[in-house]
Amino acid sequence: MSDQATPATVTSAGRLWLYGIGAVLLAALLFGGWGLWQVLAASGDAPSPAQFRAQQEQIDALEQRAATLARSDQISRDANRDLQGALAERDEEIAGLRADVAFYERFVGATAQRRGLTVHELKLQPQTEQAWHFTATLTQNLNRGAINAGRLLVSVEGTRAGKLQKLAWSDLRQQDDAPGVSYSFKYFQQVEGDLVLPADFQPVRVIARLVPQNGPAVEQSFSWAAAAAKEGAGDASGLK
Repeated sequence: MSDQATPATVTSAGRLWLYGIGAVLLAALLFGGWGLWQVLAASGDAPSPAQFRAQQEQIDALEQRAATLARSDQISRDANRDLQGALAERDEEIAGLRADVAFYERFVGATAQRRGLTVHELKLQPQTEQAWHFTATLTQNLNRGAINAGRLLVSVEGTRAGKLQKLAWSDLRQQDDAPGVSYSFKYFQQVEGDLVLPADFQPVRVIARLVPQNGPAVEQSFSWAAAAAKEGAGDASGLK
């Protein structure tokens, strides 16, 4: 009996060996695919739709919160700015009231110095190149309780074409026999008016003349530059 394998036996063994190799390869592929899926899932490269929606909702919420905080900060800044402006206005009002009290004390206080009719202050404000608005503060405390009434006339001295010239009230008002600014008070009063200068006239001095109903007229002169200064008013430079 011969020891050599028959062809049928060899073929059957080869098939078994090939089947085993195929099974091993298939198992390796399956294991590798499962491992790759685990790695991708763990690394987050492929989030699920639910995870994506959750992340988007979180981003939207953070953006909304940031916008709300920014708006709240802007509102706070605006409110603070408005408050600072209101406080500044109140400070100005308080300063003005204190100045008024000091002004009143000088004329109606127990220790106030007695003075007759006078122009305490004169201010000039430009309206156009030739037009000006003036405000005069009239005072008196010599005759306490008595009414002082009359009219204020303004004139201006200056130069024109290299020559000295004086413009009367009618010239400044551009009206013949222009009436003066009327006044009537016990202790003080502010009166206002407008005047117009010629285009080629250079003002130097402004003169305020008070013509009371009873008693002599009073004249006071002011430097035009001082009366027209932005900070404060002109002071009387003389009494005639």
